[in-house]
Amino acid sequence: MFTKKIFTKIICYIFIGLFVIQGNGIAQDAALNNIIINNTRDDLLLYLAVEGAFREKMKKAIISGVPASFSFYVMLFRYRGFWLDEKITDIEVTHTMKYDNLKKEYTVSRSWESESQVTTKSFEEAQKLMCEIKGMHLVSLSRLTKGTEYQIKAKAELSKMTLPLYLHYVLFFVSLWDFETDWYTIDFTY
Repeated sequence: MFTKKIFTKIICYIFIGLFVIQGNGIAQDAALNNIIINNTRDDLLLYLAVEGAFREKMKKAIISGVPASFSFYVMLFRYRGFWLDEKITDIEVTHTMKYDNLKKEYTVSRSWESESQVTTKSFEEAQKLMCEIKGMHLVSLSRLTKGTEYQIKAKAELSKMTLPLYLHYVLFFVSLWDFETDWYTIDFTY
């Protein structure tokens, strides 16, 4: 009987420990927020931001010369009731940040913008550029039908990097700062 009580207490502590560890892991996950769909006279535009993407280990790795790339995946569907939804567009864009130790500056390139690169001395500004999409063209409004329901799905992830030679054995910490958000959906009627 005494061993049953001890065994029960141990099991309870294990479950409590698992929930605490899992809760801490969830609190640190990256997430998309401020997802806004807007339009100009001719185009449908997307605005979004990633929160919780940059951790201390990631910042240290970037400062030591390891480039970081975020990939954003965005899909637009036309809702069709009992039929499969029609995919209108499927977009993947990439943001890449590199740090130049000699110049002490960050270079951020965003594949969806016409400007090829933005250079800044501030890590906070480079981080903001990496985590935001402002006014990205999704589709021309001429491809949408008024009064029809649509759905946008969006997701972000840290691109898997390939390091030269055997550096992935030396830089084992790189795998610790991988992230991937859940798919976020927005339903709207045009």
